Amino acid sequence: MLHLGNLAGALNSWVRLQDDYECFFAAVDWHALTTGYQDTSMIREYTRQVLIDFIAAGIDPERSIVFRQSDVKEHAELHLLLSMIAPLGWLERCPTYKEQLQQLAEREITTYGFLGYPVLMASDILVYKADTVPVGEDQLPHLELARELARRFNYMYAPVFPEPQAKLSKVTVLPGTDGRKMSKSYGNTIQIADSPERIREAVKSMVTDPARIHKSDPGHPDVCTVFAYLSAFAPEAREVRRSECEGAGIGCVACKRQLADTLIAVLAPIHERRRQLEATPGQVESIMADGAMRARPMAARTLEEVRSAMKI
Repeated sequence: MLHLGNLAGALNSWVRLQDDYECFFAAVDWHALTTGYQDTSMIREYTRQVLIDFIAAGIDPERSIVFRQSDVKEHAELHLLLSMIAPLGWLERCPTYKEQLQQLAEREITTYGFLGYPVLMASDILVYKADTVPVGEDQLPHLELARELARRFNYMYAPVFPEPQAKLSKVTVLPGTDGRKMSKSYGNTIQIADSPERIREAVKSMVTDPARIHKSDPGHPDVCTVFAYLSAFAPEAREVRRSECEGAGIGCVACKRQLADTLIAVLAPIHERRRQLEATPGQVESIMADGAMRARPMAARTLEEVRSAMKI
């Protein structure tokens, strides 16, 4: 399931992109296996929940192609073929790979699947010959690998792939509730589907300015997790909140209460649309099937070109 970082950094901008681009939105269940391969019992349900989050947030299956990654097998075939030309050093230098090896040391993720995650991501992009990819700053190294793989393939075989360009979100990457990078693997997220009670509980646990000991102490909002969330979800009040914090006009407890109220209000219409979708589970399955049916022919044409270029 998706979290508020996904909503602020991706989903909100994806919704707007539908006005100007032909969009493909996949719930990437194969990617989930890279860290969750030991227990796959909930992957199908998690994938379904991700698609519900997409649609509830405003992704329109009538205007965009919305599907489950594993329903279009060409993603896997292109991943296999690109992995044959992906230098090991390109994968090992990925900052996310190094960081998560340290952060998730308790998990057994020294697998090819985890190392090759960016190649699968590249396949998701290149199989549709995407020229524009909406990404956050933390995903830029992965997109650069996709560009390098496209360039390498085109040089070695034939000019099949465009080099996809990044379309950066205007929203700063949100930290996790504990101040680290937000990640479900770290348990520091607020899910889009979380209840108001769960949201209030998560906000109460958020890390604030560590140098602010007393309410009367001036705050430093730029190092405060709560301020980062308020800036993302209530940008019109950003400067007022900054002034109140720096002038000790508001304490951290009251600031957290304001944030919780803001998040609950922002998520209320999304929660209502989620309830409607949950009440008609056949609708979600139909959307996935239709999206895969529309995506498959495009992916198949790309793979025909790839096989021809590689003479296989």
